[in-house]
Amino acid sequence: MIEHTSVTVSDYNKSKEFYSKLLAPVGYQLTRDMPEYKAGGFMEGGHTSFWIAQVEKMAPTHVAFHAESKEAVQKFYDAGLAAGGKDNGKPGFRLNYSPDYYAAFVYDPDGNNIEACYFGERAE
Repeated sequence: MIEHTSVTVSDYNKSKEFYSKLLAPVGYQLTRDMPEYKAGGFMEGGHTSFWIAQVEKMAPTHVAFHAESKEAVQKFYDAGLAAGGKDNGKPGFRLNYSPDYYAAFVYDPDGNNIEACYFGERAE
């Protein structure tokens, strides 16, 4: 079980705004805003499990969030692009992963690959 994970960012305020919009469709909200540390935590399901933290030297990361539906994956993707993210894979089934792997991928402002995935249906 993962307790929490964090993504490094180059601009805390810009990334805080981006992730607040990107993660809303999959149920996450900023609950721990710590500007004095240039860090913040996002909560889903009663647990602050996703963090962002500003650092001097970047190292791209990949994080996947569970979505409750294909519609939530679409909203995640749309919110990410509207917030300034870049497309890294439109919503759709990823048959090379599994017949029930439905996902979308968005690069955040620092090039981190952020994904939402849903496993409730199978591709035809």
